[in-house]
Amino acid sequence: MTTLSLTGVGKSFGRVEVLRDVSLTVPAGTRTAVVGASGSGKSTLLRLIAGFERADAGTIALGPATLADAGRFVPAHRRGIGYVAQDGALFPHLTVEQNVRFGLPRRLRSSARVREVMELASLDAALAGRYPHQLSGGQQQRVALARALAPQPSVVLLDEPFSALDTGLREQTRQAVIDALEASGVTTVLVTHDHDEALSFGGQIAVIAAGRLVQSGSPAAVFDNPASTEIAAFLGAAIVLPASPSSGGADCALGRVEVRHDRTGGAAGARLLIRPAQLALSAANGTHNAVVEDVRPRGSHAELLLRTAGAAPVLIPLRVPAHEGSAYRAGMPVSVTVTGGGVLYPAD
Repeated sequence: MTTLSLTGVGKSFGRVEVLRDVSLTVPAGTRTAVVGASGSGKSTLLRLIAGFERADAGTIALGPATLADAGRFVPAHRRGIGYVAQDGALFPHLTVEQNVRFGLPRRLRSSARVREVMELASLDAALAGRYPHQLSGGQQQRVALARALAPQPSVVLLDEPFSALDTGLREQTRQAVIDALEASGVTTVLVTHDHDEALSFGGQIAVIAAGRLVQSGSPAAVFDNPASTEIAAFLGAAIVLPASPSSGGADCALGRVEVRHDRTGGAAGARLLIRPAQLALSAANGTHNAVVEDVRPRGSHAELLLRTAGAAPVLIPLRVPAHEGSAYRAGMPVSVTVTGGGVLYPAD
């Protein structure tokens, strides 16, 4: 197990700056998810780590060994890094066993090693003689993982390996991959644009935006205390309300809410971030702080649109189970309470 370190990494293609001053440490034996929108630079970062591209600035190191800096560049095939592409990139003319065996050094080129990594990747031994076109998408991705793990790499890089799979298969395959990586203990980096995938993948999440690393930390910490409302919205449904902070709390359209984290730096004007899951909704009994604007049935759930009361109303979307949604109708006054507190940011 080896620690992967990036310090001040930058990359441009012509006049377009793709990455700037990216520093990140992936501790040995851990899993880190790098998440960002399309075009944010996350896949380029993975290619720099793999050695498929040269960085223009900064240092990439694996343990005590420098892989790339101003005066050194170790080629991809000498880095001891496994890589799983978005489409698996299996050789169509080779069987599963031959794909997994490909690239193994002679000392490891045995059927026993192939069986070992196939089992690790939750692949039935009966699949060994099949060709890629005879496999499901999830099986193909697990074969690609087995192939990447077979040479016992120091690091495995995953480039959006689940994005082409349908929802049910994606979750099943992702869990099988996580289990395999956990069992192998290999240092791993996943890049993805899916926030749920990033938050559930491992011990660290790194958010990339416009070529910069804007926040990193444990998934729970980043989700709980995002550095900006933009990061908050990218990581999941977010409600942002104008607020007036005072003595540990904030007054907003939903009433007084406890402040869990204060990022205002003492600014007078503020915005309060809360998550939809923090809202409890009930029919108003006397006073109310919102009115149901619309109810949209969506099968297993219903989407409610709430309009807060007061001089400056705010529209709040809220998803509830279908049986709860049926109790509400447009124009109905409701009471909304917030649990768990919110995060304060400076006003725009």
